[in-house]
Amino acid sequence: MGITKLADLVRSEAPNAISHKDISDYSGKKIALDASIIMNQFRAALNSVNGGVTLALSGLFYRTLTLLEHDIKPVFVFDGKPPAQKVATLQKRAEADGRKFTNYLGFASAQTKNCIKLLELLGVPIVQAPGDAEALCAQLVKAGAVFAVASEDMDTLPFGANILIRQLNASKDSEVTEYSLEKLLHKLELTQKEFVDLCILLGCDYCDKIPKLGPKRALVLIQNHRTIEEVVLHVKRKTHPVPQSWNYKAVRKLFLEDSKTDIPEFVWKEPDEEGLVTFLSHERNVNEERVRNRLAMFHQKRKKLREEREKNKGCKQTRMEDFFRITRKRGATVDAAESSSSKEKRPKKTK
Repeated sequence: MGITKLADLVRSEAPNAISHKDISDYSGKKIALDASIIMNQFRAALNSVNGGVTLALSGLFYRTLTLLEHDIKPVFVFDGKPPAQKVATLQKRAEADGRKFTNYLGFASAQTKNCIKLLELLGVPIVQAPGDAEALCAQLVKAGAVFAVASEDMDTLPFGANILIRQLNASKDSEVTEYSLEKLLHKLELTQKEFVDLCILLGCDYCDKIPKLGPKRALVLIQNHRTIEEVVLHVKRKTHPVPQSWNYKAVRKLFLEDSKTDIPEFVWKEPDEEGLVTFLSHERNVNEERVRNRLAMFHQKRKKLREEREKNKGCKQTRMEDFFRITRKRGATVDAAESSSSKEKRPKKTK
């Protein structure tokens, strides 16, 4: 689920924090991908009776190759043991799917193991998070190990990821949406800690929220009072009853503290063609000709990319685009005052 209606709030209150780009804009960038989001996108295939796992693995195979063809360096981050604060949400989701949640220790399922094996054969780095993948993805961005996080959930922003990318689905002519945390905080006039409190008020996967408290009202309350503790003192309890045993402090700590994980040195290798054919075709019944043809196309595109780079080496003629990046728009306007943001002073906090 992520953060309830955060994307809508950003669009209405801080549109300059959003830019619309093309997948090619991320050429040469290291991008952390929340693997659980990608697996959820293939859930319909995974849950189907006939060939579901094969369809899901094929989708992951084609999508990863397309990212690599655009010279994007993906790092796939997998969930570990779910935080205690998230168990209730996971139980509800399992019930909605007609199943019982039992994976309290975060053991990799058979489907996850298949995906990991495929990614290893494709030569891309894989990281196991100690807890939620979103938290580690954000940590990788903050540490400078990757440029951005690619995820459909907005959780990575309260976790502190400077850049969040959505709709990086490798589809032809698809438009990618990029969120800047720095611009968002500046426009909303919030610190990271205050933003985390806002996200908790909006509603997240880790605790309950104050009922009937809309996103714009929650934003005004945080801007005026700065902490959940102060907000609680200024809401009408009859219309907005505060949840009993509300563990928002533990959730705040979860968002603000980095996971205790050493960041490895990432290495990308050439795909293992014969290994991929054995795994996908001989073990999973994917048509071998299709697998080999797709890999041949991949090598051809990579070769063309290298040739274009060699051709352009030493040719540093300045273009107009080097001075002015043309941002793809979708009804959003750029705040003209953004260029002077460093000169603006933040209003004093009210006590």
